[in-house]
Amino acid sequence: MLARRRRVYLWMMGGCLVLFVSAWAVVRLWSVPVAVGMCVVAMVIPPVAAMVANRRGPDDRWWDDPSGDPASDEWWDELDGKRRPHR
Repeated sequence: MLARRRRVYLWMMGGCLVLFVSAWAVVRLWSVPVAVGMCVVAMVIPPVAAMVANRRGPDDRWWDDPSGDPASDEWWDELDGKRRPHR
């Protein structure tokens, strides 16, 4: 999962750079408004790429990692339905 998210992030950031550089190196010679539009699109890509890269999937365990306190871990596991309550 992490490798796929990293690959998507790098592709998105690469696309952002390509848009920005091509807008001012090539496209501005024909149309400045189109170059500005390309830069606006390039400006939106980095925050979206950061959200994609930091998204957690259902297989990623970060919210239910053991805390180190056995009583607390047992209580949370019981609350989540992972273990049967001790009677």
